[in-house]
Amino acid sequence: MSIKRSWIGVICCFLLFTVVCLSLTFHLKGAFRESGRPELGLLFFILPGVIASFFSRGEEVTKCLLGAILAAPVCLVLTRLLFVTSRSFLQELAWLLSGVFWCALGALCFLFIRTFIRHYRR
Repeated sequence: MSIKRSWIGVICCFLLFTVVCLSLTFHLKGAFRESGRPELGLLFFILPGVIASFFSRGEEVTKCLLGAILAAPVCLVLTRLLFVTSRSFLQELAWLLSGVFWCALGALCFLFIRTFIRHYRR
C-alpha cells in the first residue's frame, strides 16, 4: 500500500501535466493570443502541482517534480506529432520547461499553505 501511495503523486502529476499541456496547445491557444498575453497559459501548470502535492504522501515536492519532468518529453513529442506549431523546437522545449517550473511552484505553494495551517492550528 505504501508503494502505491507514494507513486500516486507522480502518476497524477504526469497525467494532469499532459492534459494541461495538450489543452493549452489545442483549445486555449487562440484565446490567450487574442488577449495579447499568451504567457498567461503557463499559470495553468500550477494546478497539476497543487493536485499532485495533495495526493502525494508526506512533504515531498520531488514526486510532483518527477511527474512533470517525465511528462515534458511526452508532451513535446505529442505536440510535435499531433499539432502544427508556429514555434521552433527550442521554443517548445523552453515553454515546457517553464511549465515544469510552474508545476513545482504550485506544489511548493500547496505545501507552504498546508504547513502554515498546521502551525496556525497548534
